[in-house]
Amino acid sequence: MRALCWNGTNDLRVERVPDPVLVNPHDVIVKVSLSSVCGSDLHLLGGYVPTMQPGDIIGHEFLGEVVEKGPEVRYLNRGDRIVTVSIIGCGHCGHCRHGESSLCDNSNPKPDAARAAYGHCGAGIFGYSHAFGGYAGSHAEYIRVPYADFNGFRVPEGITDEQAVFVSDAVPTGYMAADMAGIKPGDVVAVWGCGGVGQMAMRSAYLLGAERVIGIDRFPDRLRAAQMKAGAEPLDYTRVDVFDALQAMTGGRGPDVCIDAVGMEADSGANALAKPLEDLYDRAKQAVGLQSDRPAVLRQMIEACRKGGTLSIVGVYGGVIDKFPMGAAMNKGLTFRMGQQNGQRYAERLFGHIAKGELDPSYLMTHRWSLDDGPKGYRMFKDKADDCLRVVFAPHA
Repeated sequence: MRALCWNGTNDLRVERVPDPVLVNPHDVIVKVSLSSVCGSDLHLLGGYVPTMQPGDIIGHEFLGEVVEKGPEVRYLNRGDRIVTVSIIGCGHCGHCRHGESSLCDNSNPKPDAARAAYGHCGAGIFGYSHAFGGYAGSHAEYIRVPYADFNGFRVPEGITDEQAVFVSDAVPTGYMAADMAGIKPGDVVAVWGCGGVGQMAMRSAYLLGAERVIGIDRFPDRLRAAQMKAGAEPLDYTRVDVFDALQAMTGGRGPDVCIDAVGMEADSGANALAKPLEDLYDRAKQAVGLQSDRPAVLRQMIEACRKGGTLSIVGVYGGVIDKFPMGAAMNKGLTFRMGQQNGQRYAERLFGHIAKGELDPSYLMTHRWSLDDGPKGYRMFKDKADDCLRVVFAPHA
């Protein structure tokens, strides 16, 4: 089959690879209909995840048809149109039973790297390096899905492929960002990053009761989408001092909730006017290995959030950071909530919102291309060219 493979920093190639096979009686094989790029994939392309190996198939946000199933699969059948949550749970461990599937004890068969880096090992992730299980990704014609009854969800009738594919990752990640922040009616929520996850976090904040939502970015098309599709108040951080703007917009109080939908490759403290040297500092330390991530958004959120407020972090971080203002966070009494998405907890609820017309993530798909255009699609996505929010590949088109 054809698949989009990582072969080094910024080196993607469409290659011929062996078809996947059933390994475990709880597996299914899925014929991939749609597979989307994701902002966290850019960390792989940039070389910030050191456990990638040449030939690894990337991609983790996908929808497809079950074409083969193991003998212990009970819920899914051949011919089912399913969305698979991008982070893999076993369904049986204590974390999975308590809705924390991203912390699964059993789905990562290669736990040593994660344990060495983090002290404990979390779940496996499709197409996301050997630290997260070494699973083949979804930018391919077919993919093996382990623990299929727990990770795969039938798409209800009346919901389109273009809506459903993002229930694999972007929608539950954004929804979880809003949910774990404990948003209350009347809250003001600020979201850093107006890409796919940020868009879904903004819309989800309203679904959970927020009175005002502010979207922070620098790309005009993303800010327009935040305003027109997610209903947020747009804030261009290249034109204003973000801290001053948020204070003015909240009567000097600051947002009740701040959401990080950016992660390890943030720019200039989300505040290019006020801190022109911060981005250079972070990039230099990252380049020589003195820190692995650029925590610009985290610093900005700690500064801007109201006293006693909540920071919700779903942007991906991989390692260590420098110049973290712990004193401000402690003395302001801030609450931090963070983690990879627990999509199995939210999938059915999200299908309900989509069916009722309360949520329509299909606008994230700005480009639908052949898998053969994978390298070009990722270049466009990385460069934010042609008003690209998400490129979605159709491997069998």
